[in-house]
Amino acid sequence: MSFLHPRSAWGRTLAAATLGLSLSLGTTDAGALDDLKIVAPAKPGGGWDQTARSMQEVLQAAGIAKAVTVENVAGAGGTVGLAQFVDQDNGNGNALLVNGLVMVGAILTNQSAVTLDQVTPIARLTGEYEVIVVPAASELQNLGDLVAKFKADPGSVSWGGGSAGGTDHILAGLIAQATGVEPAKVNYVPFSGGGEALAAILGGHVTAGISGLGEWEGQIQSGELRALAISSGERLPGVDIPTIREQGVDVELANWRAVVAPPGIDDGQRKELLTTVEAMVQSDGWKKTLADKKWLDLYLAGDDFAKFLAEENTRVTATLKQIGLVQ
Repeated sequence: MSFLHPRSAWGRTLAAATLGLSLSLGTTDAGALDDLKIVAPAKPGGGWDQTARSMQEVLQAAGIAKAVTVENVAGAGGTVGLAQFVDQDNGNGNALLVNGLVMVGAILTNQSAVTLDQVTPIARLTGEYEVIVVPAASELQNLGDLVAKFKADPGSVSWGGGSAGGTDHILAGLIAQATGVEPAKVNYVPFSGGGEALAAILGGHVTAGISGLGEWEGQIQSGELRALAISSGERLPGVDIPTIREQGVDVELANWRAVVAPPGIDDGQRKELLTTVEAMVQSDGWKKTLADKKWLDLYLAGDDFAKFLAEENTRVTATLKQIGLVQ
């Protein structure tokens, strides 16, 4: 099962949609905003925080925005930050909120009163595949070992990752489904930030960890963590990690991250934010960030992103019900 794959029919239309947006906006104007706030609705260290701080660095270095601040508002899979953003930044054309697949699920599992229907979609930016890791001292040498232990006693395997109902949780549930384990028996331990999850994995407090490749690549390369599998459809160039699928488990999954603006902004403010984000995406600094962090370039902006977001909400809702995370 796949949430997103660059080679899908949908993925093949991505370049055309992006080109169409670029033409409609015209040439980007560096310095579109003098001041910009980016809200990362999670603690420092996780993927949303990394996205926000990468944006901050690139926007300022390229002179696209003179001053960029990052604000962390953690809690409930990003829904605390979302609620605050909708309430306090209503009409603010100088603010963006990082979000993604994790938040779509968290809104459902937390029964959030505030939803993504209340924000102004700006652009999907990146995606990345998930890795399953264990500490270097673990007896589990490959995904087959983990699956065998999981099938023998599902409760004995604890999976550490991001917020409940997010991408990491979904991946654990899909693996359960694909290996004949009841998804409801997944022993999932959620953490608010990547730093907390990493500490739990290294400390042996959870059996295995799930996160985006970029988040733990350093620890994998240093040998602190052993990567058992990656959720891509095929092996990634330069990444020596076997896929979940090639190890006999028919699961594939890609995460995505995006930015939205507050409700109540006018057309001029929306266009200014679209132009600013487009200029960032086209910059050499952003391209280097994608390469360094091994993030997929999944840029999709404006109305096309709004349509994707609505479709993704429908799909995630169905998937979470299927694997037993929501009623």
